[in-house]
Amino acid sequence: MGKTASQIALAWLRYKPGVISPIIGASKVHHLEEAVSSLDIELSSQEIVFLEEPYQPHPVLGHS
Repeated sequence: MGKTASQIALAWLRYKPGVISPIIGASKVHHLEEAVSSLDIELSSQEIVFLEEPYQPHPVLGHS
């Protein structure tokens, strides 16, 4: 794909309901440009499954 991990992560977030505004932490113009360019990335359902496969959910500490 030729994209950075942060661009893929931002593209993935677009497919997650409830995520309205990710915090990108841009401190330089090129950080912002890189984040904006993630809008051009389309992920297939297979790519989303691949990205989510390693995740192991666990309870949040301090909440029941």
